[in-house]
Amino acid sequence: MALKKDRNEESTDISHFMNAAVATRGGCVVLDAVVASGSAMDQAGNKVKYKLGTTTDVPVGILLNDVVNKDLTRTHLNQYKNEVQLGGKVTILTRGWVVTSNITGTPTPGALAYVDDAGTAGNITNVVGPTVSGNLCIGRFMSNKDSDGYAKVAVNLPNFG
Repeated sequence: MALKKDRNEESTDISHFMNAAVATRGGCVVLDAVVASGSAMDQAGNKVKYKLGTTTDVPVGILLNDVVNKDLTRTHLNQYKNEVQLGGKVTILTRGWVVTSNITGTPTPGALAYVDDAGTAGNITNVVGPTVSGNLCIGRFMSNKDSDGYAKVAVNLPNFG
């Protein structure tokens, strides 16, 4: 599990689809392409994905669902595991804090948290890499990594800095 239940969800967003690949909750998603259109909640262009950050990416928040690709004619989604079928709408934390293991680097309390640009797609890092810019900042680390690799991250998006 990449995301612990110990969290505070102040604001979430349910207006994006995720159909790039299966994913485990707890990482930071960015807009799939800057083609999001319209104000309706069901615009097909409103897509997010895990990817290594670049200066042009727009972070949306922390993924709160596991995205799976199941044959729904043979089985069903496990509602107790908070699963979403690939291509479906996902819940994204935009403001609050989470305890996650999707972390690259060695964060310290108070360090800025960025979308990872060099390690693992969807991870959060305190390392300012060559492509990390202010628009990839998603919040701050509120703790060090524990022995299991989890750290507390405060998220405050959208970031206008």
